Amino acid sequence: MKSQPFLAVIGGSGLYKFPALKTTESIEVDTPFGKPSSPIILGTLSGKRVAFLARHGIGHVYMPSEVNYRANIYALKKIGAKRVVSISACGSLREDYSPGHIVIPDQLVDFTRNRSRTFFGEGIVVHIGTANPYCEELSNHVYNAVLNTGATVHKGGTYITIEGPRFSTKAESNLFRKWDMSIIGMTACPEALLAREAELCYTTMAHVTDYDVWHTSEEPVTVEMVIKVLMKNTEIAQKAIQNLVENLPQDITCNCGSTLKNAIMTQADLIPAETMKNVGLFINKYLGK
Repeated sequence: MKSQPFLAVIGGSGLYKFPALKTTESIEVDTPFGKPSSPIILGTLSGKRVAFLARHGIGHVYMPSEVNYRANIYALKKIGAKRVVSISACGSLREDYSPGHIVIPDQLVDFTRNRSRTFFGEGIVVHIGTANPYCEELSNHVYNAVLNTGATVHKGGTYITIEGPRFSTKAESNLFRKWDMSIIGMTACPEALLAREAELCYTTMAHVTDYDVWHTSEEPVTVEMVIKVLMKNTEIAQKAIQNLVENLPQDITCNCGSTLKNAIMTQADLIPAETMKNVGLFINKYLGK
């Protein structure tokens, strides 16, 4: 595919507004699951094509529960993306993960309630493995890319995703700390899990904006805090993306691209035609189509 990207990035619309990105174009992608949050911006960075998708829409118009995660992931898969980096804000549930720091988590807890978590169903049963929900290979490369910006970055930690849009109560925040959660946000799930179903390498560059509401000597999280840190960290994120593109090898050696190989339970000839139209992008290669 002409526009097939070397890397895809999901985050805020400000991420792709930097001088190093050349020859940008905006493309609309149709999916069986509705419209993605925004058009996909394709540009050339250090000689390689990179795709950007604004998770909350242009101008941040979708709440976390309103984001069409399925359409977003499907659209990136459809244009040929194989690696996806999510950039998001998060609160810290640990003293040593301070505001302004960046975390590359290695585990997830899904505490959301009202979101579509799978591409499948409607006559096809699929059970994927998510013991390690992030691509370790891509996570290592992102960690090094951030480290080379000079920013303070932590490797590892558990990201708990809450429904939102409200921030936590103190009781909830302290409960999550007792559960040994590291950071808290509203967008990692089901995005990461859908990326796994789509056989994409996926990792998160989480920007710590606050201490949630548990910290006794810090102010509880506010929108103002979140925006202030994100604005400051946009340049770090852009530099990290450029570092990543310049140093990421072309070859992918992990197993993310074969997640569905032994995950499809349904007999192929019993899958409804309409369902096949919706999920064929993911499973045709396993059905000889």
